[in-house]
Amino acid sequence: MREAPAEAELISHQLLLRGDFIRPAGAGIYTFMPFGYRVIRKIWDIMAEEMDAISGQEMWMPNLHPAALWQATGRWNQVDVLYKLKASGNREYALSATHEEIVVDLSLRDIESYRDLPRMIYHISKKFRDEPRPRGGLIRLREFIMKDAYTLDRSEEALDEYYPSMLQAYTNIFDRCGVPTVMINADVGAMGGKSSQEFTVPHPQGEDEFIYCEDCGYAANVEAAGFVREGEKPATMDELSKVLTPDCKTIADVAAFIGVPTTQTLKCVFYWWRPNYVEKPGEGRMVFAMTRGDLNINDTKLVNAVGGGFIRQATEEEVRSIGAVPGYASAIGMTPAKDMESPGVMIVADESINYGGNYVVGANDDPYHYTGANYGRDFQVSRIADIAQAATGHKCPNCGGRIEAKRAIEVGHCFKLGTRYSKAVNATYLDEDGQERLIYMGSYGIGLDRLMAVVVELHHDKDGIIWPDSVAPYQVHLVHIGKDGDGTKEKAEAVYAELTAVGVEVLYDDRDGLGAGVKFKDADLMGIPWRVTVSGRSLEQGGAEVKRRSESERQIVSLDQLVATFRS
Repeated sequence: MREAPAEAELISHQLLLRGDFIRPAGAGIYTFMPFGYRVIRKIWDIMAEEMDAISGQEMWMPNLHPAALWQATGRWNQVDVLYKLKASGNREYALSATHEEIVVDLSLRDIESYRDLPRMIYHISKKFRDEPRPRGGLIRLREFIMKDAYTLDRSEEALDEYYPSMLQAYTNIFDRCGVPTVMINADVGAMGGKSSQEFTVPHPQGEDEFIYCEDCGYAANVEAAGFVREGEKPATMDELSKVLTPDCKTIADVAAFIGVPTTQTLKCVFYWWRPNYVEKPGEGRMVFAMTRGDLNINDTKLVNAVGGGFIRQATEEEVRSIGAVPGYASAIGMTPAKDMESPGVMIVADESINYGGNYVVGANDDPYHYTGANYGRDFQVSRIADIAQAATGHKCPNCGGRIEAKRAIEVGHCFKLGTRYSKAVNATYLDEDGQERLIYMGSYGIGLDRLMAVVVELHHDKDGIIWPDSVAPYQVHLVHIGKDGDGTKEKAEAVYAELTAVGVEVLYDDRDGLGAGVKFKDADLMGIPWRVTVSGRSLEQGGAEVKRRSESERQIVSLDQLVATFRS
């Protein structure tokens, strides 16, 4: 294709479509054409080599999962992107979003004693996720290819000991594919477990955001990033006073009207919480989140602070139902709940409220605010937690330097699951003393389609893709330029036969009726590392013209030296 479709925004999406590596079948669903599939297989082989090198055993697991497996781990109604379907006999299934349920079920059947551990298994297969907004071509898909690995260990210490070898294998995979990454701490999300590390590629159009400190190298996803709250409590507490604040709809408006910095205000947001992603009538409760006015609430941190579940912003009717006034609410006058099961309002405040005072807050009366509000004297909360989002300019929790927020694309994720799944289904083994112990699990994933797209994001120019040698669909793009009867085609076909005979992967462009310009444009677009041109001109100069895709220099190599050239 000479032009990319208008909906293709990312350069990888444009070039992979134009070069006929992929074709869309629907939103977030693609066919891999022959060139694209060859790239996927190269990435597949790299991953398999690195997994085998750390004692992995490749296997093949099903993509159709009985609902009972997901119900046993408690995730049937917890994973919002899970495709569910019913078969004959009213049997329920899920399409594979991930394979923890299959692995823990296998461990129930296969692991009996400490002699059966440790295990590291992996497979490369399709995953299906009901993404509401697939985007970026291969970046976010509804059907995709993933390498996922799983470890089974005797103890947390054994898992911790093995874990760095997986992180190193991931680094090796990305380096071999030409994709340098930044490893960051991340939230465990719906996977659960103790901790996780995410491999990201900084990119201005990335959908993830992470925090990075240039001084010490601290890096974390914004959903997990900490930062030092700055500020001090006032020496004296002002009197709580109610003031008229007409036409003040935002924190900035209120702060400017009263004449205080936003750090002296409190931001209050109402959320409706529910235990499952499917919202049922009468289920759930209100959660009132609060942070200092100069900060923003991170929804993932808030969910973690209340112990999981799902949240959405509350409607005005829901806010009024607890006696609060939308836009002018505060914790003053509210009875905080002791926990998520207790009566009252669940009020979760960020740690930042302890780094200031004499706050300006809503008066639960339109259009009034209180000044001089102080935590402890004027209002109480259910719990204080880290629920604010780290941002550029905040102080690093590790070294005290200043952190920066960057956009990035996630390319891999490693999880220490611990006993999250084994405990749910009682997957145990007998130790040396005959005592039952829970199995400790780890889970590790890389999307092949997404990694392919990121390779293109990092390796291209104005003319097209520049594939790294390791994942290129072919090593040599052989181009024939000539006319019938001039002898060039016979020479080109002889070159093709000789190179393929010694194992060089060659794409041979023998199309008739096309000029050199068209063929060269296609070669640049497709990005195969080496271009070899056999033409009347090159033969007159002594052989074939050889050009590296990433370089402008061209050289003539005699035909009898081509095999030796590419062997070296």
